[in-house]
Amino acid sequence: MSSILTNLRSAVITGFVFAIILIFFLAQGSFDQTAFNMWLLRWLHVLSGVMWVGILYYFNFVQIPNMPNIPDDQKPAISKVIAPAALWWFRWGAVATVVTGFILAHLNGYLHDAMTFSNGHWPIGVGMWLAIIMFLNVWLVIWPNQKKALGIVEVDAETKANATRKAMLFSRKNTILSIPMLVAMTVAQNSFS
Repeated sequence: MSSILTNLRSAVITGFVFAIILIFFLAQGSFDQTAFNMWLLRWLHVLSGVMWVGILYYFNFVQIPNMPNIPDDQKPAISKVIAPAALWWFRWGAVATVVTGFILAHLNGYLHDAMTFSNGHWPIGVGMWLAIIMFLNVWLVIWPNQKKALGIVEVDAETKANATRKAMLFSRKNTILSIPMLVAMTVAQNSFS
């Protein structure tokens, strides 16, 4: 058991094995392949969304507020090791979340209605538009500026400081947008009459 818990890959594989076993038992009896496929896609959407927003919250609630408390000689561990790895999962979690969300909306037949706020699909549409804005912030603002802030792209000290601040500000914007986005995404699964 220790070898599973001390190795991330083994732990993740074990989690997926347990999930597959659970799925097997859930799929017993009458089986609707379309419903199963939709559920699997929704599960992947939620899983990738947890990765994306979870890392967004890690940056904003843990890393950024605590950076001033880290001694200068220890900060390279964050900027050279931890932040680049977290940003990789952050960026690709955003891609997976948006792509699976669009596929779900299309397969459920409400993509156009949601994107145009029509036919009662406006709540999920609000959530989708907020997610798109957040996605664009990640790829067009946060990541390019983080590359400068972390020294992945060499820049002068002033540019680095400006890039650090801009990445942080857009990360905070995404934190703000994530809260109503999650409301819109979850309320769309329910109807209030």
